[in-house]
Amino acid sequence: MAKSATQRTIAGVTLDRVFILSLLFVAAFGAWGLIDPEGMSGASLGFTTFMLTGVGWYWLLICTGFLILAGYMAFGPYGHIKLGADDEEPEFSTTSWIAMLFAGGMGAGLIFWGVAEPLYHFRAPPGMAGETAEAARRAFALTNLHWGLHAWATYGICALVIAYFTFRKGARPMISTPIEWLFPGNTGRRIGGVANVLGVVAVVFGLAGSLTMGTLQIRAGLGELVGTPINLGMSLLIMGIMYATYMTSAAVGVDRGIKLLSNINMIVAILLLLFITLFGPTAFIFETFIDAIGTYLTQLPALAFRLLPFEGEQDWTASWTLTYLIWWLAWGPFVGIFIARISRGRTIREFCAGVILAPTLFSIFWFAALGGAGIYIELVGAGGIAELVFQDVTRALFVFLDYFPLGQVLGFVALFLIFIFLVTSADSGGFVLSMMTSSGSLNPALAYKLIWGTLVAVLTVATLFSGSVDVAKAMAVTGAVPFSVVLLLQVVGFLREIRGERCTATAHRAEPESSDGGHAA
Repeated sequence: MAKSATQRTIAGVTLDRVFILSLLFVAAFGAWGLIDPEGMSGASLGFTTFMLTGVGWYWLLICTGFLILAGYMAFGPYGHIKLGADDEEPEFSTTSWIAMLFAGGMGAGLIFWGVAEPLYHFRAPPGMAGETAEAARRAFALTNLHWGLHAWATYGICALVIAYFTFRKGARPMISTPIEWLFPGNTGRRIGGVANVLGVVAVVFGLAGSLTMGTLQIRAGLGELVGTPINLGMSLLIMGIMYATYMTSAAVGVDRGIKLLSNINMIVAILLLLFITLFGPTAFIFETFIDAIGTYLTQLPALAFRLLPFEGEQDWTASWTLTYLIWWLAWGPFVGIFIARISRGRTIREFCAGVILAPTLFSIFWFAALGGAGIYIELVGAGGIAELVFQDVTRALFVFLDYFPLGQVLGFVALFLIFIFLVTSADSGGFVLSMMTSSGSLNPALAYKLIWGTLVAVLTVATLFSGSVDVAKAMAVTGAVPFSVVLLLQVVGFLREIRGERCTATAHRAEPESSDGGHAA
């Protein structure tokens, strides 16, 4: 059958409307950043600041609602439903599955903020004096709020919706699919087309912001360890090497590239975590871990709805909690589609446990080890790391590692870990973008990956011109603002469809009893 005017195929790439519109928008934004980086940075910061301070309650309600919904899906009447046929087995082992979803979700961010965020909140917690025992508890409660159940529930719901329609209903793994089921006909196709474009934009912006922060941290680490210059040229060199690496990984596919890198990530991260735990203040770290779990779980109901309007700390909430929540929403379509792709054959209950509970527990222990050891140094040791966090957050991890045996070796291990996490995220993101712009193909052509990998690199370079972590964070969350409405429509379509499946199954189970007047044979 001949292709339409909007369905031409060139070098393995089908030029449909989603691909063309997304490509033009991202390319135009990237060009703006290269030509006028200050203008692009100012616009991104202004837009996100307005959305964070003006409608902060909206973002908090969405993410808390996703957490409540995830708990209902796991422990409610739908937990036994498989994401696939009833007799289907998982494609990947549980270990590789968790490693891949964790590496794609937030691995590089944990490295970046593992030491820095608890120390930041310990020194300057909102609404109370810093550097006290209560400030330390508040620091871990806030850090775990930002990186724990809310984050992974957002990812989980985004992934669950796509996985259900793709593997249970046999539909395309597209952002638009739940919306097209919710609004049949031309209306659904039109809304779905807009949703697909917004999803692509959210993924590209989220990736560019995260790659920028990671590049800045690698640059700072090289400066600390080997004295390389901390300038734009070094940032571009690091990004160039990263680009070549993730494009090479993309060429070999999910089964080899992403899977191999994710397993390496988890092994190295666990070894680093064990080293810090064993050679640091071990008892203090485990006590911090247990205390942090208790504080987080007991304060979670209040924190999940807390915006600090009476304390006059709305700016703090916007800069930290709400920024993180929107960040997870921005990464939702990327991580959601990727997790859906690797989660075929698992029950909803198993899915929620693996996607939400396991990474949350690991994150809590990660911050207890790195952040706990950092606070221990402030309280008992020489101190000075907390002050450095306020001066240059990208250097905090490497200065912290100098307090341990083989500190310089650990610094290089951390650099390797950051680099591989970023490569995995970029590779996964390119794969998802290729799926989203190739009508949901589970094995998109390499040409798609090359195009999107290159555009993400261009936008990252444009953001690197600012040299600012704040601009990188603003870039990461910009795409999530319009995409949040799409997520809500997806959830409505999902709930209606899965409820209909349960009602149908219940009716089928009742048929044998009613067919003979209610009496057994």
